[in-house]
Amino acid sequence: MQEETLSFQTLGLSDELLQATNEMGFEKPSPIQAQAIPHLLQGLDVIGQAQTGTGKTAAFGLPALELVDVTEKHTQVLILCPTRELAVQVTDELRRLAKYKKGVKIETIYGGDSIERQIKALRGGVHIVVGTPGRTMDMMERRALKLEKVSYMVLDEADEMLDMGFREDIESILEEMPGERQTVLFSATMSKPIMAITQKFQNDPVLVKVTRKEVTNENIEQVCFEVKQRAKAEVTCRLIDSYDLKQVIIFCNTKRKVDEITEDLMIRGYQAEGLHGDLRQAQRNNVMAKFRAGTTTILVATDVAARGIDVSGVDAVINFDLPLDEEYYVHRIGRTGRAGRTGKALTLVAKDEKFRLRQIESYTKVRIEKGVIPTFEDIVGVRKARFIEQVEKAATEGDLDIYSDMLTMLHHTTGLSTETIVAALVKINMGVQKSEFADTDLAWDEDRKFKDRNGARDDRGGRFEKRGEGSGRFGDRGGRGGDRDSRGGGDRQKRNDPGMIRLFVSVGRKDRVQPRDIVGAIAGEAGIPGRVIGSIDIFDAYSFVDVPERDARRVVEAMSGNTIKGKPVNIEVAR
Repeated sequence: MQEETLSFQTLGLSDELLQATNEMGFEKPSPIQAQAIPHLLQGLDVIGQAQTGTGKTAAFGLPALELVDVTEKHTQVLILCPTRELAVQVTDELRRLAKYKKGVKIETIYGGDSIERQIKALRGGVHIVVGTPGRTMDMMERRALKLEKVSYMVLDEADEMLDMGFREDIESILEEMPGERQTVLFSATMSKPIMAITQKFQNDPVLVKVTRKEVTNENIEQVCFEVKQRAKAEVTCRLIDSYDLKQVIIFCNTKRKVDEITEDLMIRGYQAEGLHGDLRQAQRNNVMAKFRAGTTTILVATDVAARGIDVSGVDAVINFDLPLDEEYYVHRIGRTGRAGRTGKALTLVAKDEKFRLRQIESYTKVRIEKGVIPTFEDIVGVRKARFIEQVEKAATEGDLDIYSDMLTMLHHTTGLSTETIVAALVKINMGVQKSEFADTDLAWDEDRKFKDRNGARDDRGGRFEKRGEGSGRFGDRGGRGGDRDSRGGGDRQKRNDPGMIRLFVSVGRKDRVQPRDIVGAIAGEAGIPGRVIGSIDIFDAYSFVDVPERDARRVVEAMSGNTIKGKPVNIEVAR
């Protein structure tokens, strides 16, 4: 049967799941769903390579839900995701799909959340577990998560997990599972390490590969801006003013970032509201009602929270964070340029995100033009012109009599000249004030080179580094991370580079800790790419690791109460 003629009813799904898909607005299966679901319902192993299209979660999630026997309390499905954000997104969608299949218990396990709460939930009986590799290993070691009866295993974004250094964890988890199980792997690429895993752990898998000819709307102007990470909020405001955006959606990867940016915009005088998964349904409805009515002009949202938003008048989408999945980029920019209108997709790219931008360009087959960040003077000029228009409009509308005595009153009470009073009123109305960024170049420099203490450089503009006896420097990372090891960490930040900060880690050689363990834990729990982690020095009782300064607080918070190799760990800024 051709994919075009398939419906969810023809895939063999139960009435409970069909009711949920219908309620979620799924009219017909996406290409990846149409190809993968029939094989998965037959119990076959599947490799899914989805370069375009939507619905990977439903593609493996619907068969998983069909498989679950709610009368049994043990874990029957395990889904591994590279980051906590993706794990939460997968869980949210599975819960919506399982709405009418009563009794299905789904739990997310990841670092940064209460480990005691997660242990209690697992021991209470959970049918489907969605987790990051690091926390999953922790739960296995604590015997809170038992895999003896798992019959359905999913590796979501397998290439990303390998790239973050989780290969050893993944293989350890798979080796602990029953041999008689169904194994599903989704990956954007089919690299050698991916194929090695499929050959070792899958049984005669079916390859499902989906492409789409057109992934982005021609009505959408796509522009990227190379921005220093700490200046992203400032640049966001400048773009809103410069493009005179009346209605805009700003996308962030995390709930915390949504709250931070919403608060920052409100302090600056913008009408902004946040939308993420922690809001109750009544709050979500209120936020969306105000956005549709134009009372709120800026909506700051996570990808999951923004699903289903259909507002035809959105002028632009701003990607404050680059999405973790290329598909999300397509979903995001599709919120603008609707109903034949033109729209803008403005993407802020920090230096360590440039590789992800290249992946998005390769995925969409569209070259994203590089824009020039508006200067402080540009924004002042824009605000002045807008103020003049507002004054002219107010004067034309009339009804000024009741305000005609204000100038006289201001002269009398303040003693200020007319010119000073007008300038002060303009300042109040425009709301433009100099900040730390006013006279600063906010773009990062692609050609910047770093020197070591003696001024020596290597051929790549990097720094030669001497390492003591305790230094791991990732040469011994073994299989974990797959083909990343062949680069030897050459593109990593080096110790003492500007922008890096050294952290103390309370485990060392006596705890059997290796560099790959530290990288895997930090990358998985803090949600930062393993490639941006710098030098690691491991000693008998403790270790040191260099991370980007902007991520240091995030790492410390994420690792609080966490473990490495099953041992509780304390991470703090090194003194």
